[in-house]
Amino acid sequence: MKKIVFATNNKHKLEEIRKITDGSLEILSLADIHCEDEIEETGTTLEENALLKARYIKEKYGYDCFADDTGLEVEALGGAPGVYSSRYAGEACNPLDNMIKLLHALEGVNNRNARFRTVIALLMGDEKHFFEGVVNGRITEERKGDAGFGYDPVFVPEGKDQTFAELGNDVKNQISHRALATHQLAQFLTGQ
Repeated sequence: MKKIVFATNNKHKLEEIRKITDGSLEILSLADIHCEDEIEETGTTLEENALLKARYIKEKYGYDCFADDTGLEVEALGGAPGVYSSRYAGEACNPLDNMIKLLHALEGVNNRNARFRTVIALLMGDEKHFFEGVVNGRITEERKGDAGFGYDPVFVPEGKDQTFAELGNDVKNQISHRALATHQLAQFLTGQ
């Protein structure tokens, strides 16, 4: 079984990726390789941030590695919060702060179209690969559901009438932006 490092400190993302790959890969966490470094996300695109994180681990620890960056892109906000999704309400914010700011920014706005986009950068040997997953949907007017994390309580994926947080992790892990990108990664790594 292939071993590969997922450059994240986000336990939710790690758990989600391990469920999605369903044992087809051995996904090592940063803790597994004893990396406690905080990797700066200084890129201006999802692709740049994902590559920064993967390159940091590859260069410092020598492991084949992948990293992701995800953004919520809201049409009426010109694609914001986008690459700044995790710190939309400021550097010391939490997911609730971000959702409150987003819902406030969309008060009275009819166009609530949005998309979640995940980009995974893989560094393997001397090669660099990118995988992308996109889920279109809309932003609700209030938070609903308690599963998932991040913006899940305010995002309804296209074709559904519940938020990711209401649908639950099992459904989300089959249809999410991260699932789509991760399935591409897993197919690439396992040659299927």
